[in-house]
Formats: sequence, C-alpha cells, structure tokens
Amino acid sequence: MKAITISGGESQATVSLADIPKPDLTGPQDVLIRVLCVGLDGTDREIIVDNFARYPEGRSEMVIGHELLGVIEEAGSESGLSRGDLVTALVRRPCGEEACVNCRNAQQDFCQTGSYTERGITGADGYLCEYVAEHSKYVVKVPDECLPYGVFVEPQSIVEKVYTQTLKIQQRMIWQPRTVLILGSGPLGILAALTCRVLGLDTYVWSKSDSASMNADIIRRIGAHYREAESSAEDAFLSGLTAYSKQLGISFDMVWECTGHAPLGYEAIPLVNNNGILALLGITPGSGRLDLPSDLTYQEMVIKNKCIIGSVNASYRDFTAAIHRLRDIESHYPGMLGMLQTNRLSFEDVPAIDFGKMTIKAVVDVVPQAQWASVKKKLKEDI
Repeated sequence: MKAITISGGESQATVSLADIPKPDLTGPQDVLIRVLCVGLDGTDREIIVDNFARYPEGRSEMVIGHELLGVIEEAGSESGLSRGDLVTALVRRPCGEEACVNCRNAQQDFCQTGSYTERGITGADGYLCEYVAEHSKYVVKVPDECLPYGVFVEPQSIVEKVYTQTLKIQQRMIWQPRTVLILGSGPLGILAALTCRVLGLDTYVWSKSDSASMNADIIRRIGAHYREAESSAEDAFLSGLTAYSKQLGISFDMVWECTGHAPLGYEAIPLVNNNGILALLGITPGSGRLDLPSDLTYQEMVIKNKCIIGSVNASYRDFTAAIHRLRDIESHYPGMLGMLQTNRLSFEDVPAIDFGKMTIKAVVDVVPQAQWASVKKKLKEDI
C-alpha cells in the first residue's frame, strides 16, 4: 500500500512516497481503517523541516501523519465497531511502565515518565497511508454528519483539553471570563477563536498574517477582532503585542498562545487579567530567547493569582468533546470548517510540500474527497 515516510537528513528529513505492507489485525479488539484523509499541521512541519521526529526503535524511517479521518473496513469481533463506521484515532500510546498511574488509567496525555509513543511523531508509524490497523480502545467513532470536517477532531481535541483543564483550575474561585486573546491565526488559532466565539466570549486575535489574508477575514466573519502585527522583527514583534493591549485599554481573562513562539508566551503574561489563565498550545523548536524582568514576571504570577497551563496531547474524552464542539461550530458558522481546508493534496504532492505556501490548512486526500461518501456507503452495504 502507499504511504508517506520520512527518514533522517542532514538539514531536514527526507520525505518519500513509499510502498509498505498492508497491516493485518492481530486480535479480536483490533480494527482495520481505510484512511480517507490526513491533516498536516505545525508538528508535521517541524518533523519534516526541523527533524523533530523520534523514529521507532531500531529504524531510521517511519510513516508520518497524526490527524486521521477514516472508515472501518474490517472490525474485530470484540472491537465494538462496525464496518463502514467513520472514525478517527488517538495519537499517543501509554508508556506501559507500572509506575505511571496516568498511563495505567487511560490518561496517557498526562504520562509521567515521558516514555510514551505517538503515532507519526514519536516512536510509532503514523496514519498517512492507505490502511491503518489499530486497537479499538484508541479509535473514536465520528458521526456521519461530520464527514466534511472530521479531520479537525484531533486538533480540536487540543483546544478542548485546554478549556476543560482551565475550568477545573478556575474552580478555585468564581470566574466569569469575558475577554480572550489568541496569539496566532493558523489552524489551531482559528479553531480556538471559533471555540471562544461559540462560548460567547469577546475574542481578539493577534497575528503576523496580513489583515487582508483569508485568516484575518475568517476571524472577522465570526465576530472576533483581528490585529496584524506591525513588524516581524523580533523586538518590534514582541513590543507590538504589549502596545496592542494598551491601545485596546483592556487585559484578558484568558490568553491562548497558538504560535509556538516561546518568547511570545512569556511576553503575554502581563496581559492576563488578575486570576486569569495563559494557555500554551504549541512548540516551535529553537524559537528564540527572551530577557525577562524575572522579579516583575514572578510578581505578576504570584500577587495576581495568574496561572499558566500547557497542552500538546489529548485524551479520549477530549476527542469526544471535540466532536460535539465541531458540530456546534458548524451549526453557528455553516461551512466555515470546510473553508479552513484550503490546500487539498494527493499522496504525490507531499514529498515536495512547501508549508510556506499553505494558506491555512493542508489536508492529504488518501481517497479523493468526491469518493468518500460512496466508499463509506459500499462498506456498509457489503456487511
């Protein structure tokens, strides 16, 4: 079967269209998934451009891709799933170490040892291939109506995890958030903005993307406020964020850092309201250093009861919450999730991919999109 693999290179990973064996089921709880499409995100960019991946033990190549949408082609007798079911799958697998209570209890997104594997990222093959074999406990059923936008379940799960953990943390007091600042207008930033708008929050987005870009237009269309960073030069870029907040004359009950640019996250601490939350949702390797007045930053956190949380992976519950949220987003803003899928690629396009030319979201169609419904229908009919 066809697959997209990477292998280590001197400056960046080598991406290849390969032919690998089709997987077999190994137990009654396994399923075989026919992959419809796989979304590509900033992590995939880092894997390819920055050699960010960790290969499976004893190997120097692996299949990439972790944002899966597929259909069950074969279901084990004890899987609880059926042929023709629309599904996605979790990314992280537990470390298996007895000392890790979280992995033992299906919360591998809070793995204590760091010895987990992640499909397509860390120590395990990903989903950018024609067929995937998986244990059913890692497979999440997706409603048929979500077919046009189900590829967003995995990235939305990261947003849901942040919001769920925020609500738990903020039980420390009575918290009535009204204003939110989102840093970055890539796919994750836009999903965060859509989520905040559905929640009825006054949402501001600050990004390098041009004010005339599609990203900015989408932000404005959902009733959020968009501001383009006036300069991409590092010092001006960071100071521009502070100037933006001062110009608005407000601070924010919550700030979502969705760029992965580490200095920007720290620069945002003073912009968070008393008792507020700063959520860090991305990592960009080697994104820079920042000289901070550590005493003042420390005081901001302690005296004003601020909190910083991070999220890079999600649980089964976050995936199911993501499905509910995406349906809500689609109800509020019909067709918007489809609009975000700006660059549809084939297998053959991926080895030469230029992430700089992706408008918002790149999706690799393993099965041509026009055939998805018929493929799903035929699998159901052949039961």
